[in-house]
Amino acid sequence: MFGISDYGAFVAAFVLLLFLPGPGNLALITSTSQGGVRGGFASVLGLLLGDQILLWLTVAGVAALLQSYPHLFMAMQWVGAAYLAWLGAKMVLAKPGEGPAIKITPGKYFKETMLITLLNPKAIMFYFAFFPQFIDPQQHQGMTTFVFMAVTIAVLGFLYCFGVVLITHTMAERIRANPKMSAFLQKLAGVCLIGFGLKLAVGK
Repeated sequence: MFGISDYGAFVAAFVLLLFLPGPGNLALITSTSQGGVRGGFASVLGLLLGDQILLWLTVAGVAALLQSYPHLFMAMQWVGAAYLAWLGAKMVLAKPGEGPAIKITPGKYFKETMLITLLNPKAIMFYFAFFPQFIDPQQHQGMTTFVFMAVTIAVLGFLYCFGVVLITHTMAERIRANPKMSAFLQKLAGVCLIGFGLKLAVGK
């Protein structure tokens, strides 16, 4: 579909990755806790803008590799699959309580969340590792493929962030207050990431 090798897997993998604990999720929760729904949605817009900037920077690199160095693009896909599996293994082996701490200045939810996203090395690596995995070099349709993938990511990201903002004061805080549940969800997501990494590598 539109040059995407497996659109269903693309959507499923991105939804899974949205649930991974990280600076973006913590920024959303912190902003909503401090500024209510209004602060949370300002943070949502900052996160989505930061994601789109990183995504299109990745597109620029991927497009250049596809056009000029197809073999290097394939190597990038292999490295990306290995990175996803490594990230999953790291999550499975992580000790309870490990994770970043996020500080958001009241009233600066949009700006600081966007900067947190843009300056997060893991987010940059994530896009370079994840995005190219689902591009079919034989069926690729240029900008049409990239725009379709970008819109999909934006819509899924907005729906997820919208849900986080709405449940932060109830479900999210209860889950975070339960170390066993939080650790279980993190390890489950890690196992799924390892599976995706292996599946992508085998499918090359």
